Amino acid sequence: MSAQPTTPNLDLLNIEIDGKPTQIRKGAMIIEAADAIGVSIPRFCYHRKLPIAANCRMCLVEVEMGGKPMPKPQPACATPVAEGMKVKTRTDVALKYQKDVMEFLLINHPLDCPICDQGGECELQDVALGYGRSVSRYTERKRTIADENLGPLVATEMTRCIQCTRCVRFTSEIAGTYELGGMSRGDNLQIGTYIGKTIETELSGNIIDVCPVGALTNKPFQFQARAWELIAKPSVAYHDALGSNLWLHTRRGEVLRTVPRDNESINECWLSDRDRYSHQGLYAADRVSAPQVKRNGQWVTTTWEDALGAAAEALKAVPGSDLGVLVHPATTNEEGDVLVRLARGLGSAHVDHRVRQLDFADNAIATAFGKPVAELDKVKAALLVGSDLRHELPLVNHRIHQAVKKGAKVYAVNPASFHFNYKLAGEAIVAPQALVDALLALAKAAVESGASAPAALADAINGATSDQGDKDAIADLKSGSAVVILGEAAVTHPQASWLRAVAQFIAQATGAAYNELPVGANAVGLGRVGVLPGNGGLDAQAMLAQPRKAYVLYGVEPLDVADGAAFLKALKGAQKVVAFSAYASDELRAVADVILPIGLLPEIDGTLVNVDGLSQSVAAGAKAPGETRPGWKVLRALGGVLKLAGFEFDDLAGLREGITERAHPSRAELAPRQPTGGLSRLATWPIYRTDAVLRRATALSKHPLNRAPAVRVNADEAKRLGLGEGDAVRVADAVLPLVIDMTVPDGAAWIEAAHDDTVTLPPYGAALTLSKA
Repeated sequence: MSAQPTTPNLDLLNIEIDGKPTQIRKGAMIIEAADAIGVSIPRFCYHRKLPIAANCRMCLVEVEMGGKPMPKPQPACATPVAEGMKVKTRTDVALKYQKDVMEFLLINHPLDCPICDQGGECELQDVALGYGRSVSRYTERKRTIADENLGPLVATEMTRCIQCTRCVRFTSEIAGTYELGGMSRGDNLQIGTYIGKTIETELSGNIIDVCPVGALTNKPFQFQARAWELIAKPSVAYHDALGSNLWLHTRRGEVLRTVPRDNESINECWLSDRDRYSHQGLYAADRVSAPQVKRNGQWVTTTWEDALGAAAEALKAVPGSDLGVLVHPATTNEEGDVLVRLARGLGSAHVDHRVRQLDFADNAIATAFGKPVAELDKVKAALLVGSDLRHELPLVNHRIHQAVKKGAKVYAVNPASFHFNYKLAGEAIVAPQALVDALLALAKAAVESGASAPAALADAINGATSDQGDKDAIADLKSGSAVVILGEAAVTHPQASWLRAVAQFIAQATGAAYNELPVGANAVGLGRVGVLPGNGGLDAQAMLAQPRKAYVLYGVEPLDVADGAAFLKALKGAQKVVAFSAYASDELRAVADVILPIGLLPEIDGTLVNVDGLSQSVAAGAKAPGETRPGWKVLRALGGVLKLAGFEFDDLAGLREGITERAHPSRAELAPRQPTGGLSRLATWPIYRTDAVLRRATALSKHPLNRAPAVRVNADEAKRLGLGEGDAVRVADAVLPLVIDMTVPDGAAWIEAAHDDTVTLPPYGAALTLSKA
């Protein structure tokens, strides 16, 4: 057989860098080609994820084209490659220019490395060592710049700034908030917020990572430790279901800082503020460090043996059919599986992790995304249903933001006008009770464009009325790669089964992928291992509506559930409550009989399943306080005391061998739709209050996004009610201030969940009566 001629790849160019031939894609910059083959070129302003600025000039190199040298050194970050190009990075000329630039950059930089938090991991230090002079020739006065207060998360020392503008480009191009900019020119140029305001983006901590000097540092970590004192432990984030990869920086077992760990298919090189700063919550004042038992109405700190004995007695005191097990949706697979074994061993089928759900008509559980996260920045259109995506999954929203910059059109059907960092092509903002009808209008447009409605939805869709905006949205969803995203405000809605069914129909009718946001960091994993009601078992809501005589709470606090009033009422009426918890809040102490301290994810080995269905196992990175033990060990010991089958394993490997995926049948049922007039409650979980650890993270609690509890209505609604801004308003048994908020539609009062002041209010979608207190 004769050799076939190879067809050259026209998208690859042949270049040479420091004598090394290489191929690189057309349109790439020299610095990208050099990085690909391991040739180091110094840089400050260049970052592979940010637009090119070419303003530090540290990456100047010599370039030859067609055998002729270019007259001046070229910036490697801003010079595109060309066929036959020869690049020299270490010649005398290139090094002279690089050293001269380094000298200019250090002219105004203060000599405060000994007290700078960036010391030891500073790009300026590293490059200055290789390209700087040992003695400064500069004798003039250095300039200084007054610092702005950027909020509780980012500390500033702007005299150190070298104007690389990475932070400016991050806030504009990645965060999409345009909060930082360069002011003045020449020697007076400085980076700031113009008006001295707090940076409010949910991704603000990333400007610390991209800053190559010590101008922007981690405020909670300030002066805590030196880089060389810290040990980096790989882990994953556990405050949302994305499962961002991160490093825990620990000293003597204590987490002092969290930074991103690169994973292009999940979080790229970014980390949300929620995941970066939550570690402060690990060390809250009400953290439990030893088992506690309530005796004669008084809490007593005791031994594990005594506490496990008390817990076993409490669980044996009631028949299994009267035992309910409520599990937090961030619980690991291993803990979830052992919990199911414990419940089944005690004869209970009442186990559930869906504590924030209200509608169980279709018995749905969280499933993996139809379109992987890594592909979301390439979609041409997206439909958001009941989703404040920026706050629910910040780094998934970042992918949609990148898609919009490439021309994608995003439509939303929401119960409030949430603040997106991109322009929506169209949105329907309606009160919670009208959300299903607004989505049915889109479904009607899909039917009018040729789709066949399923029998269960046919009548409802035929009764809807679509407009031109609905038809445009359907046309765009049909135009190519598209996704329908069902958010937390839809999944936790009292008519979630309708929203899910209609959204799935729209996705199917348009050929779009269907992505439903899991409520809880490991909701997908817990669904797989079967932390769900067995045959005849009650779901989370039914366990409260039909109170049990005893409850096991696993990591669940009153602020974590959809209906706090029903939760507290059921638990106060129970004979026995055994709580596995990292914290002993006053509300938990009021209802529990035994508190068994368990480790949180940074402190234990465990597995979480993310939105893509990817299982991520992590090892313990931090040390749990006092007598605290991993939850699976406590459950194994309790199972042993109760002499139950299935607890014979000795270690985590043995436990994992026994884990099997349990099938979960869904139902093709829809919740009954009752027409409701008047005012209904919109309840969302604030970005920094979604779980117990976040609620105790001190820096996040001071952030402007962590709003004080209030009743939010629009101006027209307030006028109809005879109320004004700042009035004290009575809602059920609570009194809250009134805030005029134009993002709230008519017929809705937005009262955020997860606050002590709102825990006993009627749940999401319930009819409300507001009166002046």
